[in-house]
Amino acid sequence: MRGSAVILAAVAFAAAPALAQQVGAPLPEADSGAALVNDYPTEARADYVFVCMATNGQTREALRRCSCSIDVIASIIPYEKYVDAETVLAMRQVAGERVGMMRTAPVANDFVRDLKRAQAEGDVRCF
Repeated sequence: MRGSAVILAAVAFAAAPALAQQVGAPLPEADSGAALVNDYPTEARADYVFVCMATNGQTREALRRCSCSIDVIASIIPYEKYVDAETVLAMRQVAGERVGMMRTAPVANDFVRDLKRAQAEGDVRCF
């Protein structure tokens, strides 16, 4: 009985890449470039996908497209710059004089501009 389970697990493991390709899911890359694209924590990717799906629908297709979009963003801008831009955008939602510089500072505008460009590229490639 135990031998059958081991064989079944080995067959399932061996078939996983072929199944993933059939479904259309990207496989992890073995080159060093993949590490640079994967500097976004899972929680940040999940947060992006949740917000994206709230906007685009709670469907499997929206999940696929939103996941694709954050992958494109991650391939364009490093996570640190993504956090900077998200911080600026969050601060711009706060009323008052103290956060006024977040609305007008050139460096803050650069962070947001870079994120918007990456998001636009994600929209073009994925939606």
